[in-house]
Amino acid sequence: MSFIPEKKYSQKILSIVLPAVAGLSSHILISIVDTAMVGRLENAEYNLAAMGLGVLTTWAIVSFFSSFSTGTHILVAREEGKGNYANCKKILQTSLIFGFLIGSFFGFMIYLIAPHFSYLVAKDPNVEKLTGEYISFRFLGLPFFLMIVSYRGFFFGIGHTKIFMISGLILNIVNIILNWLLIFGNLGFPKLGLKGAALASSISTVVDFFFYLYVTFLRYYRKKYHTEKLISFRMNIMKSIIKLSLPVSFQNIFILVGFLIFLAIIGFIGTVYQAATQVVISIIFIALLPCFAFGIAAQTLVGNYLGQKQYSLAEKYAVETLKLITIFSFFLAIIYILLPELLLNLITTDKAIIQTAKPALKIAGISQIFYGIAIVLAYILQTAGLTFFVMKSEVLTNWLILLPLSYLSSVVLKLGFVATWISLPVYIFIYALLLLTKFLKDDWNMNDLNE
Repeated sequence: MSFIPEKKYSQKILSIVLPAVAGLSSHILISIVDTAMVGRLENAEYNLAAMGLGVLTTWAIVSFFSSFSTGTHILVAREEGKGNYANCKKILQTSLIFGFLIGSFFGFMIYLIAPHFSYLVAKDPNVEKLTGEYISFRFLGLPFFLMIVSYRGFFFGIGHTKIFMISGLILNIVNIILNWLLIFGNLGFPKLGLKGAALASSISTVVDFFFYLYVTFLRYYRKKYHTEKLISFRMNIMKSIIKLSLPVSFQNIFILVGFLIFLAIIGFIGTVYQAATQVVISIIFIALLPCFAFGIAAQTLVGNYLGQKQYSLAEKYAVETLKLITIFSFFLAIIYILLPELLLNLITTDKAIIQTAKPALKIAGISQIFYGIAIVLAYILQTAGLTFFVMKSEVLTNWLILLPLSYLSSVVLKLGFVATWISLPVYIFIYALLLLTKFLKDDWNMNDLNE
């Protein structure tokens, strides 16, 4: 087998990857813009601290529910491959109704209780009040966000990631305008401060939902998928979405908590090391966006061909995507290893943090090679219905290898910062190896998802 990607397959993969990268990047840009605008308020330290806590809390809850796009994506990709476009519509509509119902329930509940429980994450009274208000207003848009998640799963499944890219552009423009109006009280609008940032995000989400709704009623989608016809809800489809998505939701939560514990363990070494770790993790998460885009492409194309029962082509696209992500990950690793200071200067100008973080970023470069491959393998195996296997593999390696090794290195043996960071590539390598072993088995692509 040649390790050089084949052009005819690569072009199709990249046609899905590139718009997905743009769409994913736009959502990072929203956080950066929100932080920059809130940072210009009076008492910025309180507002930024509250926003940081609010965003982290919001992300933890939203990441649990947003994983339901995985089930929608996988099911739509299979039906698209079969040419069963009516079923694609049924999956979308069931997912939309399900997203609206759970979004309305949890959004309203969190809106009511957030001010009363914000003391759990904020100790300063001012920060506590601001955090509660931010979370309350941010979750007003949850029903619409979860319906957007359904739309994403649908458009990813049919390979139309350009819609996601355009959505991200619109979302950023609307969010910036609303931030300017609601945070600072321009053009006669009330000056809401941090609440304005949260409300702007919620309203932007509503606008984004109506963009997706408009797109699905364009002539192409009406003609092919009959999206204008009566809305239907199928219990069997909902059960399939939950079955495929729930392990991904728990995986996201456990890994998020795992990395928070890892950050806390680094804190035993010293505050500057903890700050350096936070900076490196921020760089890693941004750099992983293209890896997720490759995963989306693999999930779409592998799913399409599994739906057609063309197992050899499904495997071919899986292999070609793995070739591309390996090349990309090697390239990124070289940048991490050779130009760590350049990357770190993008996040912080603190010289002590930069010098402390440099060896950690180089170690992250080694990890990047395996993590990029692991992400794509995870998406491929999820497409075959093996979401529980993927969840089990990452959660166990994260909690039984990364956390014990890092604790042993930093707290028990006191081997220092670099030795503690070496536990990261060890965990990722074993995780990738578990997924690769499963992928190399002949039966991974024979799962019919019990449809």
